Amino acid sequence: MLYGFDPGGVERVAARLHAAWTNAGPHAEILVSDSRVAPPFPLRNVSRAAPRSHDHGLFAFLVLVMALRRRVRADRPDVIFCAGNTYAVVAVALRLLVGPACPPIVAKISNCLVRLDMPVTVRWFYRRWLRIQGRWIDHFVGLAPAMRDEIAGLMRVPHDRISVIEDPALATDDLAYLADARDAAQRDQPGRHYLAVGRLAPQKNFALLITAFRQIAAPGDLLTILGEGAERAMLEAKVAALGLSDRVRMPGHVASTAAWLAQADALVLSSDYEGVPAVLIEALAAGIPIVSTRCCVSIDDLLGHGRYGRVVPVGDMVALGDAMAAAVESEPVATVAARRASAEPYTIDRASARYIAVMRDLVDARRVAAG
Repeated sequence: MLYGFDPGGVERVAARLHAAWTNAGPHAEILVSDSRVAPPFPLRNVSRAAPRSHDHGLFAFLVLVMALRRRVRADRPDVIFCAGNTYAVVAVALRLLVGPACPPIVAKISNCLVRLDMPVTVRWFYRRWLRIQGRWIDHFVGLAPAMRDEIAGLMRVPHDRISVIEDPALATDDLAYLADARDAAQRDQPGRHYLAVGRLAPQKNFALLITAFRQIAAPGDLLTILGEGAERAMLEAKVAALGLSDRVRMPGHVASTAAWLAQADALVLSSDYEGVPAVLIEALAAGIPIVSTRCCVSIDDLLGHGRYGRVVPVGDMVALGDAMAAAVESEPVATVAARRASAEPYTIDRASARYIAVMRDLVDARRVAAG
C-alpha cells in the first residue's frame, strides 16, 4: 500500500520492488489512495483505494486502511508489504481491524529510529509507538547491518524477526551508467561545485548546509540543492540574507540525479535524521566524494568508516564546512574504484529475490502454525 507515487525514496523503491516481483512470477499488487501522480515507470496491478484520489491526510489514511481491509477479506493475500516507516500506522491499523485473519506483515524500516530531532516528550511517545509496531508487525527489514540492533532494541523484537536487505536503490545497469557518466563529464568550472538532494523539509537541515557553504565558499564555488518542499521560501530568504543568491541554486525536483552527480565535485548530506539515502548509494556508484552528517546508525558503515566519504556530527556547522572543503581535494583512483564497488550490493536484482524469500518463509511458518 502507498499513499501515492509522489517523488520520494520510499515510493520509488516500492515501485521498483513491485516491478521486480511481478516479473519474477509472484502476483503483486499496489493499492494507492492518491493516483494523481503516475508511477515513475509503467507498472502492472496498481489499484485505487477509492474512486476519488486523496492525499496524505487523515482521510487518505482512513480510505487506505478500509480499502486494505476489504481487499484482505475478499482476496486473502498471502502477505502484506509495508514500504516504509510512514506506512507502519496503516499496517498496525489493518492488523487490529482484521485480527487473526490478517496476513503476515513485512515492514521495511526506511528511516532512522533514533529521532533526536524530536522534543523529549514527543520522543517518549514515539518510542512507545515503536514497541507497538514490534508487537503487531510480523517481520522487519533493515537496510544495512547496523540497523539490526537498533530495530531489536527500540522495537523490542528478537533478531529472528529481523532481516537485513541492502536498500535496492539501483538497478544493476545503473552501476555502470552512473560511473560512465561521471568519467565522461567535463568538470572544468572555475570553483567547487557541491550538490545536495532531498525534500526541502526540516529533517534535511538545508539551512545548516547553506550556512556551512557560506563559511567555506570561495569565488566561483557553487551549491546546488535538488528537491522541492515546504521550506523553499525560508531557504530562499536565507540564501538572499547571506548574499549567496548567485552561488546557491535550487532548481526543484529532478527525475534523475545522474547528470548532476557527474558534474558535481562532492555530494553533501546535512540531515538531522535519515534512513539509507538513495542518493548516497547513487553517489557511491558514481564515485563522487561524499560528506554526510551522522544522520543514521548505518552511515559510518555505508561510507566505509572514512574510506568512501567523510562523516561529521549532526548539527555541527563548522565540522560540516571543514569536511566540505577537504572532500574536493584530489584522491587516489583506487578510492574511486572502492567507492563504486561498495554500491554493488544495493541493487534491485539482489534485493527482490531476498524479499520474496523472507515473505515465503513467513507464509510457510503461518501455514505450519495453522496445522
